[in-house]
Amino acid sequence: MGALQPWHWLIVIAVFVLLFGAKKLPDAARSLGKSMRIFKSEIKEMQADGKSDAASSSDAAPATPIASERVVDPAPATGATPASEQPDKRTA
Repeated sequence: MGALQPWHWLIVIAVFVLLFGAKKLPDAARSLGKSMRIFKSEIKEMQADGKSDAASSSDAAPATPIASERVVDPAPATGATPASEQPDKRTA
């Protein structure tokens, strides 16, 4: 019941010919084919990059955390103030 029968396809083709015209359909099909080839090549390239990234990350040392993920060490017992609380020497 859900499958398209041959006469359904004929109606779809007739609608496309009426909407786009017989002259524009080959150009549209050609550009669609080029787009699909580009899309497939980009997908393959992304998959290859993902595999190479996974292989290199398992071999490499663990990444250092970014600034927002760093844990601030508590102030030393000597009474020195942490660097974040010290006045900026550039503005003085």
